Amino acid sequence: MQGPTKLPADERRAVTVDTVVELAAEQNPSEITTSAIAKRMGLTQGALFRHFPTKDAILQAVMEWVADQLLSRVDKAAEAASSPTRALEAVFMAHVDFVVQRPGVPRIIFGELQRAEETAAKKLVQTIVRRYGERLRKLIEAGKADGELDSGLDSDAAAVLFIGTVQGLVMQSLLAGDVGRMRRDAPRIFAIYLRGIRSAS
Repeated sequence: MQGPTKLPADERRAVTVDTVVELAAEQNPSEITTSAIAKRMGLTQGALFRHFPTKDAILQAVMEWVADQLLSRVDKAAEAASSPTRALEAVFMAHVDFVVQRPGVPRIIFGELQRAEETAAKKLVQTIVRRYGERLRKLIEAGKADGELDSGLDSDAAAVLFIGTVQGLVMQSLLAGDVGRMRRDAPRIFAIYLRGIRSAS
């Protein structure tokens, strides 16, 4: 196996992203320094800066990775489902599983959203939410067309509520210090969400 100083540039960037996500699961993301990242990777700061000129550049790479990973997972989950409502459930569970596996991700996202300034990473978070919402609205519209969901349902509001429900689960698990509870609670929470949007007929 290659040592950390001999990795190709693309692999070094991927390892850096993994390292930041791991550190964010252990401490406040705003307190993660480039020195701490380099130390965890067994590098000097100079070696790290050859790939990322600033900490903001690292956070941007993390958000690009999150966008790719999360959206590809929810797309795969939706495509494998047999109906729009089953697709919504599969997306919900895929999102929960992603957070359980990578608990540092929501901590980084919440940290970025709290920053007053407009950073590239913050803009990427906003893009992720928009693209995710678009996917949800398509599924919701398909559910309405199939008669599974209430024909009068406000698709935009239902998409916002879906994302907010996942975020609420994340917050509860972080407050409890038990990310695994998301997986236990998710089926019951989704059932309540679905009851509210399902067609009465």
